[in-house]
Amino acid sequence: METMNLTQLESGQSGEVVFIEGGRNMTCRLSVMGIRVGVTVTKITSQLMRGPVSIQVGGTQLAIGYGMARRIIVEVDE
Repeated sequence: METMNLTQLESGQSGEVVFIEGGRNMTCRLSVMGIRVGVTVTKITSQLMRGPVSIQVGGTQLAIGYGMARRIIVEVDE
């Protein structure tokens, strides 16, 4: 098992959220979107030059900023 942040995932790759680097406001905001420790997320695409990252959480597709995606740590099966 390998850990990395969401920006490091390849398109189509999935991982389980194991840690969120951020304060209470950020973790609450992500939780409202369905992103919390233990949830599996799939990276759909990312834009060039640190643009938004599109992900799928359950049956929902979301776009989150690069800085926020960089702070979501996931564990990936190799």
